Amino acid sequence: MKIAFQMDPIESVDINADSSFRLAEEAQARGHELFYYSPDQLAYEEGAITARGHAMQVRREQGNHVDLGPLKTVSLADFDVIWLRQDPPFDMHYITATHLLDRLKGQALVVNDPFWVRNYPEKLLVLDFPDLTPPTTIARDLETIKAFKAKHQDVILKPLYGNGGAGVFRLDAQDRNLSSLHELFTGFSREPLIVQKFLPDVSNGDKRVILVDGEPVGAINRVPAAGETRSNMHVGGRPEKIGLTERDLEICAAIGPLLKEKGQVFVGIDVIGDYLTEINVTSPTGIQELERFDGVNIAAKIWEAIEAKCS
Repeated sequence: MKIAFQMDPIESVDINADSSFRLAEEAQARGHELFYYSPDQLAYEEGAITARGHAMQVRREQGNHVDLGPLKTVSLADFDVIWLRQDPPFDMHYITATHLLDRLKGQALVVNDPFWVRNYPEKLLVLDFPDLTPPTTIARDLETIKAFKAKHQDVILKPLYGNGGAGVFRLDAQDRNLSSLHELFTGFSREPLIVQKFLPDVSNGDKRVILVDGEPVGAINRVPAAGETRSNMHVGGRPEKIGLTERDLEICAAIGPLLKEKGQVFVGIDVIGDYLTEINVTSPTGIQELERFDGVNIAAKIWEAIEAKCS
């Protein structure tokens, strides 16, 4: 098959951690033809969805891990699969990309389905499952957020469309910074904030569960660094081997059918203790860590699901 990757610069990825690189590596091993372009090179041109990019070959050799062909313009309708793998922030740039890629429906398979990526942002899709999530409020109004904090005392405040642990604050019962943080966030963004009850179980780790076509295939545990609330690996969280609990499987059984129905082939959910906190559909990570811990080729499972959809 002909496979296109819409992703951030592949030249600078960590080949031992990046899930997009691993997906490309597995696709190449399966005999598929690879093409790479950056989100800025996606376009609508007089009825066609095009991209300016490069034929690509990858190898597991850091610093020499990719060969790119000459720059050329292609029609994405000529490809079998397009991977939407650019990282958030989930801003208007991202949303516009989903609108353009959505115009390929019936011509190429876009993974994950861009219509539902647009309509299921990570911190909003969980609202469909209130029985699985910690107490949550989404608001821009300071008094609403203050009332939530007064009720729950110890809370996590973060940007609604952020990623990688950026801008995440824990405000405990003694904290006096809520008004200042609200002023800071609203001073540079018109977006609401999300505030959730703090879960002490985060000290034991924030579990990333990988689902392929709605089915759980494994998990890694991300443990916060000493003195840190955030467990994201971008900010020093340590990955650990961990299994799936009955509660994890219960959560996956509740959300899996919806993810499969909406074309969300590769999804990473975040679970702290017994609670679902995020459903990551934009550019989930964790494949390589899970493969090393469990000795299972997760990338192959993802490609098997995609190849079945294209057959």
